[in-house]
Amino acid sequence: MVRFNVEDGKWRIVQFNPVYNHEFAKPEERQFLRSSQHISTVRAAVIGYNSSKVDASVRPTKTLSYSEKEMSSTDNTGFGFTEKGAHDCLHRLKENMIGGADGQSLLDYLKHQQLGDSSFFYSVKVDQYNHVTNFFWRGGRSRLDYDCFGDVVLFDTTFRTKKYNLVCAPFVGVDHHWKNVLFGCAFLLDESTDSFTWLFENFLESMGDKRPKTIFTDEDNAMARAIEVILPGTHHRLCTWNISKNASQYLASHLANPEFEECFNKCFHECVAEAEFEATWDDMVKKFNLENDLWLKKLYLLRQKWSPAFSPDTFTANIGCDQRGENSDTTFHQISTTTMDLIGLAQHYERKKKTKVLRLAQAEEDFRCKNVPSSGGEHLLQQTENSSGKEKASSTCLEQQ
Repeated sequence: MVRFNVEDGKWRIVQFNPVYNHEFAKPEERQFLRSSQHISTVRAAVIGYNSSKVDASVRPTKTLSYSEKEMSSTDNTGFGFTEKGAHDCLHRLKENMIGGADGQSLLDYLKHQQLGDSSFFYSVKVDQYNHVTNFFWRGGRSRLDYDCFGDVVLFDTTFRTKKYNLVCAPFVGVDHHWKNVLFGCAFLLDESTDSFTWLFENFLESMGDKRPKTIFTDEDNAMARAIEVILPGTHHRLCTWNISKNASQYLASHLANPEFEECFNKCFHECVAEAEFEATWDDMVKKFNLENDLWLKKLYLLRQKWSPAFSPDTFTANIGCDQRGENSDTTFHQISTTTMDLIGLAQHYERKKKTKVLRLAQAEEDFRCKNVPSSGGEHLLQQTENSSGKEKASSTCLEQQ
């Protein structure tokens, strides 16, 4: 320890203690030192990155545990950085990648698409360092489809690009033949409220500020906050498909019991009144001793967003959320399992949307509707009539198709 006095602009040592009297950081605490917040090139390589080639499919939590295992084999000093440090490192690396030639190629591709289709819309977001972070686009045909079938939108963020680990977020609807239609697609650097707010603003702008009556999403707090701000008049519903998928993870042992599965499914699909739902839910929780199950508690707090008993007047076109697994899962699963650059992913999306097979199937369905009675549209209009009479489907569009 050294103590100084300053007199007449001169520094004078008044006390000096050569013995170090501060406790050293323990080996497992060194990652919290300021000097450890910067991840060197060597450490970045250990978590799956180096200066020449970046594999962004590795997520921070997985790279962290992997790095701990790798470095603990040579010493016991820990892995030298925190989970937040790993996340920030990967975030910066992805920004640099997208800001390079690949990001510019996608931007040039979107500009070219707009030159050939004046109704084509795209938007790009950059950060304070002028790095590209988010892309959104939709074709001219998608605008027409949305005008007719945009009352209910399924917004899916379960897909990620393999090469960059970007969020691939399509907007999906259903047409009058109960087939998926694509309204637009985005690549997002992260799933923050800021990113979702930017995306929903641009989606609305691209669709003439027409808000959907209902939007289905996965459960995500950042997304929910963005919807409250940008889509205040839209009913926000949670995808039962995703909830069922999570239930198989959190309640696997209970779902193996047919009796529990029957009670669980009743809560999701058969309860039409709030009192009926509450009684069924309470019986299920008590009967199977699940009062302290944290996942079920969270699910119960969100019941107004997924239980039909709490939303009898919400227009959903009777599609729930299983519809998304029909065509979009196939298209975007290929995106998430194929190592393509960004322009390749965008072209893959556009080819799937414009494929002759898809258009031929639509033409065949139109022909059948003219010659064979179909119950699909009747069911949709019937639900519209049951939705308190205040919300109407796009019946004009249905008649025109």
